[in-house]
Amino acid sequence: MPNKEVILTVEGLKKLEDELEQLKSVRRREVALRIKQAIEFGDISENSEYEDAKNEQAFIEGTIMNLEKKLRNARVIDANDVDVATVSVGATVQIEEVDSGDKLEYSIVGSVEADPVKNKISNESPVGKALLGHSVGDIVAIDVPIGVIKYRVLNISK
Repeated sequence: MPNKEVILTVEGLKKLEDELEQLKSVRRREVALRIKQAIEFGDISENSEYEDAKNEQAFIEGTIMNLEKKLRNARVIDANDVDVATVSVGATVQIEEVDSGDKLEYSIVGSVEADPVKNKISNESPVGKALLGHSVGDIVAIDVPIGVIKYRVLNISK
């Protein structure tokens, strides 16, 4: 099965690279020191500190492998290359719910960077997927758990 492409903004790429560097340079050393100290306590067969440290080491190594895979499969979207004629990954879109008039603004990002609290929604989410390819003035019907909501695209920016 081919590796899934990971879409990132420049900001998202930097965040993943920083996290990977932190894990490799700091966290690995911290856990290695904990393992060394636990071994010094003696019998490791009944040593909970040793078990905890080994489990944390396995978790960190798994996270490092996962981040490295994401970075290998990354396609970086530069904000300068985003075409604002239609909604696309890397764009910020302002929408208005047709029935209520409520206005929302979302940045469309890849799934790795999605953070609804910061109004960053994934291009794979129901709302993100439905908005892709639409232009200012378009009305988009989006299937959500409570039914269908219609939004009007008000603005698209970088």
